[in-house]
Amino acid sequence: MAVGRAARRAERRASVEVAFGRKRTEAALDLLELLELAWHDCYAEITPDDQVIADILTCAEGDLARLIRYTRLAVEDYRDLRMCADAVRSGENR
Repeated sequence: MAVGRAARRAERRASVEVAFGRKRTEAALDLLELLELAWHDCYAEITPDDQVIADILTCAEGDLARLIRYTRLAVEDYRDLRMCADAVRSGENR
């Protein structure tokens, strides 16, 4: 795991670009940076673990509006996010 916020952003760039395309990468990375701030406030941890980020990207399915929705869900209850991501990965309806 990268240590600083800028390093974590750089580390996530490739997977976010694959999920959202080059034009929407910066917006998606901005939202994930906001996620870190909220995560810290709620859980007193610097950032969510990589699985939470992967679950958010999975549930968002390349759509910024969905990214917002599932980023919020991650902060509210990351276990519900995990259930959604598992459903997406298995092809079940959400």
